[in-house]
Amino acid sequence: MSTRKIAIVFPGQGSQTVGMLSDLSASHRQIKATFDEASAALGRDLWALAQDGPAEELNKTQNTQPLVLTASIAVWRSLESKVDVEPAFLAGHSLGEYTALVCAGSLSFVDAVRLVEQRATFMQQAVPEGEGAIAAVLGLNVDDLIAICSEAAQDEVVSAVNFNAPGQVVISGNVAAVGRAIELAKQKGAKRALPLPMSVPAHCSLMHPAAKRLSNVMSKIDFNSPNTPVIHNTDVAEHTDVVEIKKALVQQLYTPVRWLETVEALGGLGANTLIECGPGKVLTGLNKRIDKSLELYSSGDERAFNKTIEALS
Repeated sequence: MSTRKIAIVFPGQGSQTVGMLSDLSASHRQIKATFDEASAALGRDLWALAQDGPAEELNKTQNTQPLVLTASIAVWRSLESKVDVEPAFLAGHSLGEYTALVCAGSLSFVDAVRLVEQRATFMQQAVPEGEGAIAAVLGLNVDDLIAICSEAAQDEVVSAVNFNAPGQVVISGNVAAVGRAIELAKQKGAKRALPLPMSVPAHCSLMHPAAKRLSNVMSKIDFNSPNTPVIHNTDVAEHTDVVEIKKALVQQLYTPVRWLETVEALGGLGANTLIECGPGKVLTGLNKRIDKSLELYSSGDERAFNKTIEALS
């Protein structure tokens, strides 16, 4: 590709696995150093949790959010140490938006780790474990799914919250309402409709209490104007004003993640290479379905990382 315009994208919850980044840590000192920094900030050993699990602990929202953010920053720092990469844009899926803001110099790493741990706690406390659910629906168009959610709600909450890729939408809300929506989706011809291993119904109206508490905490944290444009989930727009950035992060808790539109917007802005920076390759899979013309890379293991370095060198 003659003139490469890079966007770095950061994953959210769901990319964590026990043993993540173990192969990279052997050859990149930045991995363990970044985890040590986050562990010191939170007063607990995040690296041991990432490596040894168990998976049930790893998948608890209060653990997942700081872990995925830390892992993504660790990969980004390792990438930067190997090759001169200057992204034109940054974006992140839900939690990944905080990672993007750290990389853009808008938020310090230590503040971000502490903030997402609190965010996770507020989310879990807004809807106690067992009362909320989240599910992926494949193979239905958006309008049909929105109508299904409306029918399934029955005085409870269920709504479409992650527009991830064509034919792939996540719904969340109260357990029973999500269950009804899953059954209706199957009846209406969904290829698959299945609950996801997350204890919090993120991005729906049940998160309003968490958003209020997050806003209070965020008001005490210093943010800067980003040095690289960050495209936000809630409005698919760049914000340079600190007040607007905080507002977008608060709104993000109870409004949908518009990932499909975000990737389309990055392409429209001229980005032709998207590099997923963090554990796994969830976003790379989605991005491939959104825009086949993009050059896509992930970096969550030694093989993928080296392939990315090779392409950028």
